Amino acid sequence: MGCRISELVLDCADPEELARFWCAVLDFRVLDRDSDGSIEIGPEAGFGGPQPTIILSPSSEPKRGKLRLHFDVNPTDGDQAAELEQLLGLGARRVEVGQTGAESWHVLADPEGNEFCLLRARIPA
Repeated sequence: MGCRISELVLDCADPEELARFWCAVLDFRVLDRDSDGSIEIGPEAGFGGPQPTIILSPSSEPKRGKLRLHFDVNPTDGDQAAELEQLLGLGARRVEVGQTGAESWHVLADPEGNEFCLLRARIPA
């Protein structure tokens, strides 16, 4: 028996704001909006393709501490430094989670404070 990840669900205060941010970061599209305020975003191919979709689910619960699961993103059309500037311009911010300074990645947070890492390796889109 085997499984693969088809969707990732992220609780958030403002699904619209995070949809705009993550769609810009990942070159995703809004795929669906649910009556409960949830927004599903994903690649052009949509649900069931080679990449999982992300469901941004509204929640009034505040984020508490460092996330136990986070996204790692890789530049696809530029180098890490250029991508870092683009992410900061979209509303990401640098965060400290105990890095030593010798890491090859940058720890950032999205507009709601959810940590993610920008890796150095460039992979094709």
